[in-house]
Amino acid sequence: MSAPGYRRHVGLFSATMLIAGSMIGSGVFIVAADMIRTGGSGGFLLAAWGLTAILTLFAALSYGELAGMFPQAGGQYTYLRETYGPAVGFLYGWTFFVVIECGTIAAVAVGFGKYLGSFLPAVTDAAWIGPHLDVPLMKVTHAIGVGPYHLGLTPSRLSGIAVVVLLSAVNLYGVRLGSRIQDLFTVAKIGGLAALILLGLLLKPAVAPSQAPFIATDGAALPFLTALLVVQTGSLFSADAWNAITFIAGEVKEPKRTIPFALLIGTTMVCGLYVLANAAYLKVLGPSGIAHAPQDRVGSAALQALLGSGGGLIMAGSILVSMFGCLNGLVLSGARVYQRMAEDGLFYPRAALLNEHGVPGFGLWIQALWTCLLTLTGTYGQLLDFVMLPTILFYVLAVGGIFLLRWRRPDLERPVKVWGYPFVPGLYLIGALAIIGALFIHRPSYSWPGLALVALGWPVYLAVKPRAAASEGSLP
Repeated sequence: MSAPGYRRHVGLFSATMLIAGSMIGSGVFIVAADMIRTGGSGGFLLAAWGLTAILTLFAALSYGELAGMFPQAGGQYTYLRETYGPAVGFLYGWTFFVVIECGTIAAVAVGFGKYLGSFLPAVTDAAWIGPHLDVPLMKVTHAIGVGPYHLGLTPSRLSGIAVVVLLSAVNLYGVRLGSRIQDLFTVAKIGGLAALILLGLLLKPAVAPSQAPFIATDGAALPFLTALLVVQTGSLFSADAWNAITFIAGEVKEPKRTIPFALLIGTTMVCGLYVLANAAYLKVLGPSGIAHAPQDRVGSAALQALLGSGGGLIMAGSILVSMFGCLNGLVLSGARVYQRMAEDGLFYPRAALLNEHGVPGFGLWIQALWTCLLTLTGTYGQLLDFVMLPTILFYVLAVGGIFLLRWRRPDLERPVKVWGYPFVPGLYLIGALAIIGALFIHRPSYSWPGLALVALGWPVYLAVKPRAAASEGSLP
């Protein structure tokens, strides 16, 4: 059961806006450059985003069944714990706190600071505030390296920290206020992305792209199928956080039906916008223009090609709105996972308590504290690269749980059953496992450290297991 005091204020519209707002950050405006360089053609780019859309939708449909069975706060943590036991649930929660959630918030926050520098030149990542430390690249093996790290405070990082603290404070006053902020910024960012798509598809750039949209660039870095799997780290990251609504299930009206419908609507809408946005990039810039966009800022390059120098500033403002809404969604949802873990004796006991507004205040502040520390490292991008493989792995475990639960616990109430069972969850598992295999082979510098981060949670679990056993009676 969720902690008493959660207040069900979130309806279908706000649930859908939380999903869309958490998904749309800055990735869709950036990652296409690296995807083109890896795959080598416009056709490859659209195929990669199409695969991302299919996998995301299939995963969301699968989570609809899980959300109907377990409509409590905690989302994926609850699904994994109910399916595999507290050890796997804790390892997910550990990874979620240490890197997945807090690392993502830190990444978006510092990205916010960098784009803010487009309007306020003093907000830069090139100047240090106080002392700093540079740690060189460390080679673990010939293929695996960690670093380099640049530790310290810059104006850009400081502005990111300020936004995290502000949104954490705002969300202390209840999910209704947080969801209203989310609704406002998500509508604005969807409008901005839609405007970019319409301008790109309907207007002609001042200078025509040097290549037709589907002509190959200078060459692909990897064979087509291998590249299609490897680049999913960028596109899947851009489409991630769709499961944010499951974390606040205790505050959703009629969660057994609202959450599955919101998952379907939100993921379909966002993934559709992403495919159309990349089609617009291809029309305006061509494959070569995307691959060589300055600092990989493809969205800015596209709008500048259409509207001139002012287009870059318009795009920067749109991305600021997008990232602010993304940050609010991540801050709002993450603390509910720690609250549920604390109820099970697997996190700081104070995190189990709700404040007078019915939100896990301690969880919000400890999340903000760790996020701010990650922001000071400046290595948030590397941390996210490291964790993409375990992120996909935990999705695989959760979706695979649908098969296990239908076999082990057929008596569970299933208000919503995954459409196309067993093909939809089965195809997701095949695609996700293929991506994991490709990352192990072609991105060892990211995949193995990602698993190491998960493994570090095991001794912590052994340390907290007695406390959890005392709170629950026994643990398997």
